[in-house]
Amino acid sequence: MVSSQGSALGEQVSARAARPPESGPAAAEAVDPSPAKPARKSATKAATKAATSRKTPTAGKSAAGKTEVRKPASGKSETGKPAGKAAVKPAGRGAESRLAMVRRARRINRELADVYYYAHPELDFENPFQLLVATVLSAQTTDLRVNQTTPALFAAYPTPEDMAAAPPEELEELIRPTGFFRNKTKSLIGLSTALRDRFDGEVPGRLEDLVSLPGVGRKTAFVVLGNAFGVPGLTVDTHFGRLVRRWGLTEQEDPDRVEAEIAEIIPKREWTMFSHRTIFHGRRMCHARKPACGVCPIAPLCPSYGVGETDEEKARKLLKYEMGGQPGQRLKPPPDYPGPAAPPLAGR
Repeated sequence: MVSSQGSALGEQVSARAARPPESGPAAAEAVDPSPAKPARKSATKAATKAATSRKTPTAGKSAAGKTEVRKPASGKSETGKPAGKAAVKPAGRGAESRLAMVRRARRINRELADVYYYAHPELDFENPFQLLVATVLSAQTTDLRVNQTTPALFAAYPTPEDMAAAPPEELEELIRPTGFFRNKTKSLIGLSTALRDRFDGEVPGRLEDLVSLPGVGRKTAFVVLGNAFGVPGLTVDTHFGRLVRRWGLTEQEDPDRVEAEIAEIIPKREWTMFSHRTIFHGRRMCHARKPACGVCPIAPLCPSYGVGETDEEKARKLLKYEMGGQPGQRLKPPPDYPGPAAPPLAGR
C-alpha cells in the first residue's frame, strides 16, 4: 500500500529534480565545468534566463515535522508545460577542475541533506554492542533481515559475556535468516570473547581497537564509531562506492582508496552523515541496475544522468522504501522517519 506521505516524498524529489541549475559564477563552476565563455555573453544569457524562468516548487517541513510540498495551483509552469518536466543539464566530466569538483560534491551533500533530513543508520540497536553485532550480521544481506533477526538474538545473548559463552549451534540457528550463518557465528563468538577478555566487556571507541576484533573491518568500525561514539567516519559499502563513482568524485574501486579520496573532498564533520545520505540515495533512488534519474534531486549535478530512467512517471515507480510509500528497514525507526516501520519476521 502506498502511503500519502510516501507519495508526498516522491513529489518532493520530482520537484527538486526539475529545478534547473542555479545561475552565478560559483554555481556555474560547480555545475557546468565546461570551458569558460566570454563574460559578457555568459552574463547576458544568465540574466535573460533568470528573467524568464520561474522558481521551481520547493518542499519543506511543517511545524509537525512532516514533509510538505508546495506546488503551483495549476500544476503547470508559465510556459504551459507540466511542472517537473524541465530539461536537466547534467554536470560534465571532461574539463572540470579540482575546485569545481569539490564544490559540486559539497553541493550534492547539501542537496541530499535537504531531501534525506531523516537519514540514519538503518540497523536497530540500543547500545554499541548491539550495533557492532548487527553490522557484522549485515554482510551479504539486507538491514531489514538483520533487524528482523536481532530481537531474538539479543534477548538470548544481551552482553558480550553471554554471546561468548553461547553454544555455536544455538547461535547459528538464531542468525540463520541472515545467511552465511556459520562464518558469522564464528565472528560473533570471536569478537564477543575478545571484548570480554581484552576490553572488560565494553566495545572500544578507537578504530585500531575495533579492527583488531574478529570479523570487524574498517567499514564496520566506522559504522560503530560514527553512530555509537560520534566519531566521524566514511562508510564505504557497495551503495556508497557506486554513487561516488557515478558522481565522478573518484574512479577508485578499492574501498580504502575510495575512503581516502572522499575524505579529502567532504569536510570531516560531515563524513558520517554524508555516508548515511549517500547510502539512503543509493537504496531508494540511484539503484545499481536502473536508477530513477527522472526524479533525482541532484540530476543537474550528476555527470551520469541518463544511465537510468529519465521519464518522471516511470522513474517515480522505481522509488523504494519511504520514497515509494513503502515500509522502511527498521522495526524501530527514529521519530522523524516519514515512512512506516518494517514488519517483524514471520514466525518470530
